[in-house]
Amino acid sequence: MIAVVALVCGTMAYAQPRAIGGRLGAFNGVSYEHGFGDSNMLEIEAGFGCVGGIDNAFGYIGSIQAAVTYDWIDPFGATFPWEHKGEWHWYLGVGGAGGYVFNNAGFIGAAGRAGVEYDFWFPLQLSIDFRPVVGAGLWNGGAGCYWEATALALGVRYKF
Repeated sequence: MIAVVALVCGTMAYAQPRAIGGRLGAFNGVSYEHGFGDSNMLEIEAGFGCVGGIDNAFGYIGSIQAAVTYDWIDPFGATFPWEHKGEWHWYLGVGGAGGYVFNNAGFIGAAGRAGVEYDFWFPLQLSIDFRPVVGAGLWNGGAGCYWEATALALGVRYKF
């Protein structure tokens, strides 16, 4: 029974489309996508970027951070009419993000995502997306609002 369950779980995990690569922009790091069928995916990212506080408590400085979003692919059934060998998709998602700012501050917040990607006929995927974060920041002796609006980035991933 254990062998059958392991085989079924392994087959289901292997059958899902996945991609791994990098994200370059205001947030730079590694990115992993795991698909759930044709219409949903989970994206996990970790890396470094720039952050800012609404109350200007720590301005724009570097940070290390991680984000996870659950994305809906082609959420309203709209498709791109100009597909040639590859496929165009757009996606919207929500999730969370957190990290450490290099002036002894931490943050946690809600993340959104809106983007478009092109899947080539060979195992390469290019995307451009916007992933803002809004939440709470904690630093030496204080707390305040945190936001990251400079989250436009280019993604380059290997699909497997």
